[in-house]
Amino acid sequence: MKLPIRVQLSLMMFLQFFVWGAWYGQMGKYLTNQLAASGDQVGFAYAAFSVAMIAAPFFVGMLADRYFAAQKVLGILNLSGAALLFFLTQIQDPDVFIVVMLLYCLTFAPTIALTSSISMRQMTNPEKEFPAIRVFGTISWIVVVNIVGFMGVGDQVTIFQISMIAAALLGILAFSLPNTPPLSTGPVTFGQIVGKDAFVLFKDRSFTVFFFSSILICIPLSFYYAWANSSLTDGYIRAFPAADPNSFNIENKMSLGQASEVIFMLLLPLAFRKLGVKKILIIGLIAWIIRFLFFGYGTADTSAWMLYAAILLHGVCYDFFFVTGMIYTDLKAGDKIKSQAQGLISIATYGIGMFIGSVIAGKVKDLYSVGKPVVTNWTNVWLVPAGIAAVVLILFFLFFRENGKTSTSKT
Repeated sequence: MKLPIRVQLSLMMFLQFFVWGAWYGQMGKYLTNQLAASGDQVGFAYAAFSVAMIAAPFFVGMLADRYFAAQKVLGILNLSGAALLFFLTQIQDPDVFIVVMLLYCLTFAPTIALTSSISMRQMTNPEKEFPAIRVFGTISWIVVVNIVGFMGVGDQVTIFQISMIAAALLGILAFSLPNTPPLSTGPVTFGQIVGKDAFVLFKDRSFTVFFFSSILICIPLSFYYAWANSSLTDGYIRAFPAADPNSFNIENKMSLGQASEVIFMLLLPLAFRKLGVKKILIIGLIAWIIRFLFFGYGTADTSAWMLYAAILLHGVCYDFFFVTGMIYTDLKAGDKIKSQAQGLISIATYGIGMFIGSVIAGKVKDLYSVGKPVVTNWTNVWLVPAGIAAVVLILFFLFFRENGKTSTSKT
């Protein structure tokens, strides 16, 4: 791949995750502090993203992949998204916010697959070349979260304004990206979009156990994205009530989670050689339990190390379960149904699993919140995802069997 194209794709990936990282982890705190939203409303705002993730494969598969050049679709979606983000910054009613957020997510969710597709179509060896491009997305998330933290605007409308500007820049940049024409003009079926051919994998009991474990573990993941920022902010305010809340730099602390994600991603090949799939997945599940116990029982004044450890465990939690799960799915599927299998897992996790998780996270937060101003018992909140992760761990340990057979499909 030529250097100018590499630079273009790296910048595209950087802006893609800059748009996302500016608001995603901070939205719960913004809705609570600025729009006086209930936990239920925050949960549904995050669920809007999951609905869009379910719809995205249909948009990409039935429209973008067959009729239009991918870079042009990426440009139009980002410019449309920037316009919707502008409207989002004007809204004061949380219910209206949820509706507009859903519309915005419907423009954003397809761009996740489009940026990957555009990158890989320009590569001769995606397995070796893509990670070096994709890593700019993680770097970008770390950068934008730290910008938000240093500016002290984690609960301000500024997070959406930053995202809006980045989306507009990416929208303009997209039209200058290398041409990525449609791969096919033939018809596509509903079954192909939802990965019907990959259903053969369910004949393998262990894959079925992994599939449903992936959905269930997305419930705790949703708690993290929805409430970690708010919980940490609340904890520091309670511990140091005389201090300026902006001095706590919560977003900067949370960016350590993405840094650990990079480190453990690099450790994955070694883990595969030494441990195997089942042990790696079990370590990931144990890490989920520990991190939520740390969030629940850690305090900013006497046991801040527990809060830092909970953040840093993000790399183990995400890489050792979700990334390993993608690799496991890839190995089980084989070449013939590889794409459909990954699409099926994506819909199940980021779509179904995180939708359920976002709704439950909102209701649990309301359950353990009382008074005006609202006081939340965060220990009880965090014990819920810890318990769910523990149930998943037990079921996975008892019923998942790792064997030498890596592919269920004929290639």
